[in-house]
Amino acid sequence: MPGTEEELVGILKNNGVDFTSSLPCEKIKTLLEMIEDSFFHVPLTREEEGVGISAGAALSGKKPAMFIQSSGIGNMINALLSLTGFYELPLAIFVSQRGIYKEKIAAQLPMGQRLPMILKGAGISYSIISKRDDFRVIGKKLKNVYMKNMIHAFLLSPAIWGENELEVASYKFKDNTGDIKPSPLIRLRRTQLSAKPKLTRYEILEVIARYLAEKIVVCNLGFPAKELFHIKHQPSNFYMLGSMGMATPAGLGISLSTEKEVVVIDGDGSLLMNPGTLATAACLAPENLTIFAIDNKAYGSTGDQPTLTGACVDLEMVTRGFGIKDTVKASTKKELINAIKRTGKGIRFIHAIAIPGNRDVPNISLHHLENKKQVAGFIKT
Repeated sequence: MPGTEEELVGILKNNGVDFTSSLPCEKIKTLLEMIEDSFFHVPLTREEEGVGISAGAALSGKKPAMFIQSSGIGNMINALLSLTGFYELPLAIFVSQRGIYKEKIAAQLPMGQRLPMILKGAGISYSIISKRDDFRVIGKKLKNVYMKNMIHAFLLSPAIWGENELEVASYKFKDNTGDIKPSPLIRLRRTQLSAKPKLTRYEILEVIARYLAEKIVVCNLGFPAKELFHIKHQPSNFYMLGSMGMATPAGLGISLSTEKEVVVIDGDGSLLMNPGTLATAACLAPENLTIFAIDNKAYGSTGDQPTLTGACVDLEMVTRGFGIKDTVKASTKKELINAIKRTGKGIRFIHAIAIPGNRDVPNISLHHLENKKQVAGFIKT
């Protein structure tokens, strides 16, 4: 008879799960090791980015599953509702439910014990898996997740794994430090001191529009999406509509699931919300991903309030610090064109310096589910 973890891994395989992501929890440490060994796996820096990455994977036809602990749900709710649920994308979430069984950390109690109520209030279906016999529920629910494009959370009690699995000492640590090369000293470039904005975001999009043809483009929400739709709509454009900070994660998920070239049009405010995604992207290093960050030092869609890139943050330096080495800063038409045209192996980051301001353009007239259908169709071709 297979062990408890092996049985769950078998259920996942039988239901076609082929894209996983996780953050650690010592209650499911052995399971997480097996997940990493058995499936394509993305190590996350934050649960919310996992929602975006999984959404991109689902858009590309994958069957994603996330593995987190109770507290992670609190970091995911908005993205789950305004991205995964809004676009009707499938996602199975396996939650190590803390605070309900022999919990030694008092801070885990409030979230863990209220988790079912939180999910119910958010309209997210869930199943309570309190013993191994409940595993039969998982297979049935997983079929619905991927057939009906729905979100479902499986709340895994630590009691499932038995006493031995609750001992931290039983974990076999994988020492990967030998594979990590120390980063060279990052020096402040002259361009970082002298680059001045020449164009607005709309004008930058006009400059690069012709170079986006036949590429999968994931565009940041609000005015950036409206401006791109007005300048160059194509069936391969995916417009973010309600999930700030999710453009780069979604683009990363797509790039890991297809060989087609992917361009993310992101912004300074959005990237500052989920900067850890740059580390995840650097770690996985898909060769078909370009992050085109338009930095106008403002939250353009909410009234041009200043972001910290106008005070103390250089996004290109941040990106290089996270491990993405192919970066460039651009502000003139020539620099922008040279940057977007340049090809090469490896993930790329283009830091486009812009003048604040929005163009008065109409709202996107394309229904969001039709947008999803068009992009998914393009990816399949």
